[in-house]
Amino acid sequence: MFFVYVLICFKNNSKSVLYIGFTKNLKKRFQKHLAKQIQTTKKFDKIELIYFEACLNSTDARKRENQLKTGFGRGYIKKRIAGYLEASGYS
Repeated sequence: MFFVYVLICFKNNSKSVLYIGFTKNLKKRFQKHLAKQIQTTKKFDKIELIYFEACLNSTDARKRENQLKTGFGRGYIKKRIAGYLEASGYS
């Protein structure tokens, strides 16, 4: 299995940022994000895993990752997890 995942990242009290990626080992990859071992997310103070999808092969996962990185894809994610974002106070 391959996973496409979405993190919500915070730096100080600034606006949150969505990070979208894909991996074969979601648990290990998320631990690397938390340990500041991933260049793109190491600057953030707080990181939360808020969404993931499983794919059967890397080609499909990469395509889905690229879809979610578009404006339409980010809109889909925000609608998909709107209840969580609202309850948590994130915007």
